[in-house]
Amino acid sequence: MQEPLLGAEGRDYDTFPEKPPPSPGERTRVGVLQNKRVFLATFAAVLGNFSFGYALVYTSPVIPALEHSSDPNLNLTKTQASWFGSVFTLGAAAGGLSAMVLNDLLGRKLSIMFSAVPSAAGYALMAGAHGLWMLLLGRMLTGFAGGLTAACIPVYVSEIAPPSVRGALGATPQLMAVFGSLSLYALGLLLPWRWLAVAGEGPVLVMVLLLSCMPNSPRFLLSKGRDAEALQALAWLRGADADTRWEFEQIQDTVRRQSSHLSWAEARDPHMYRPIVIALLMRFLQQLTGITPILVYLQSIFDSTAVLLPPKDDAAIVGAVRLLSVLIAALTMDLAGRKVLLFISAAGMFAANLTLGLYVHFGPKSLAPNSTVGLERAALAGTEQPLATPTSYLTLVPLLATMLFIMGYAMGWGPITWLLMSEILPLRARGVASGLCVLVSWLTAFALTKSFLLVTNAFGLEAPFFFFAAVCLVNLAFTGCCVPETKGRSLEQIESFFRTGRRSFLH
Repeated sequence: MQEPLLGAEGRDYDTFPEKPPPSPGERTRVGVLQNKRVFLATFAAVLGNFSFGYALVYTSPVIPALEHSSDPNLNLTKTQASWFGSVFTLGAAAGGLSAMVLNDLLGRKLSIMFSAVPSAAGYALMAGAHGLWMLLLGRMLTGFAGGLTAACIPVYVSEIAPPSVRGALGATPQLMAVFGSLSLYALGLLLPWRWLAVAGEGPVLVMVLLLSCMPNSPRFLLSKGRDAEALQALAWLRGADADTRWEFEQIQDTVRRQSSHLSWAEARDPHMYRPIVIALLMRFLQQLTGITPILVYLQSIFDSTAVLLPPKDDAAIVGAVRLLSVLIAALTMDLAGRKVLLFISAAGMFAANLTLGLYVHFGPKSLAPNSTVGLERAALAGTEQPLATPTSYLTLVPLLATMLFIMGYAMGWGPITWLLMSEILPLRARGVASGLCVLVSWLTAFALTKSFLLVTNAFGLEAPFFFFAAVCLVNLAFTGCCVPETKGRSLEQIESFFRTGRRSFLH
């Protein structure tokens, strides 16, 4: 069985021949400057992902705090807590839908900057909330901003990055989202819930200030006929001493061939719909692994199981493991390849979800379950679970299994799904298709997050974990059959592969 796509020699794959290699001295000098400027532009953009990750898990420490609030207007019931946890994903779906228009209308950079408006408003509403409606509206606005940035930032990063570092830079959106989540968990140990919302305003402001000094995507500028600006942007990104003529002509040729609007007849062409279907299915399957409900209800899940450490500490530890795992993925993505990490990721998540399900079903019962969120059953039908003792090392299983799940997700199906979405989508449909991917992703996340509490109350906490484990097996099969390997290839070479019309990615 051959490696899928772009590794073969021949006319179909040699559409864009490689530029003659520069001398070692020139390569070192130009490469350092190029990477410095690309890294700076990438950092400015992915601050939006930091806010996204921070906002996503905001409910993890806040829901337990509001359950015991002395203010009757803010004291959450089980149903209200489920809406507070899940409404973020509805906002994110709306943000992904708006990105289908804004990504190509305003451009990638301005769309990212525009997300600061709903994000700042949402944090302000939650910080000053005096009723449930303010919490829900603020949560939805931060979700809208997160969905918009989730669709725009990976596209922007992939379009400004050279192939040699695109894998590493493609992992930075997920890396910053994880760092944002970890920051929330850490601050949750120190700050009251209102000040957690105030702290979320800082990264939004810094993002806008930095991005205002960064160039737009050269591919977007060329698609709008702004050739001089595109050349200037590419020259800035690659450095004054870099020879950008070859790369500029390559991008220009691709944009010229795809400058017209995509018709319905063309959308049915395999080289158009195949990468879009692959990207959509990856986003759908990514959410079905259970990542969003696990992150949103992480502290409540630990509250409902027998654990050795305090649930707040467990949540912070899991956040740190998630950050470390994404760092490993960023460093190995351009070495090991995308598919290898996806296989490892799905296998790890399968083992973790299966372990969590078995532990909840057969393991010790929590001595102090969370009474409001109600993630656990009082007793399994026909069985009695032993009570956990505080020093039992068996109670480390939920923490270790959750760490394995987060590690597996963060090393593969987390960052690589976003990266592949930005790599394989055809340029003519990239803005709309990336928004559609985010829309599908967050609608799926909303359905899972909203139903998580209902399923656990009806069938027990083990039921969703067994379902997530089954999905991970599907992910393994999907990776082997459908996911292309894009390591080390330009976006133009990837599009060239899909134009070859091969019937299978495996031959």
